Amino acid sequence: MARIGVEQSLSNIQQALRDKGHDVVELKQESDAQGCDFCVITGMDSNIMGMQDTSIQGSVIEANGLTAQEVCQQVESRI
Repeated sequence: MARIGVEQSLSNIQQALRDKGHDVVELKQESDAQGCDFCVITGMDSNIMGMQDTSIQGSVIEANGLTAQEVCQQVESRI
């Protein structure tokens, strides 16, 4: 299964992804994203300064407005 970094505040999404068998890493700092296939973020403070630099090679999923099930579906469709 995929290794997925998830922001701390998204505990319901962390649990849903674990239930599906994914390796979930809680993102506390930028270096936690290293080695992740996906990162799930809230989107509350994404790209504030208009910069496009990323610290991972995987996909970033913005969870703003999505349910835990919808995030799981996005992960499954991108694997």
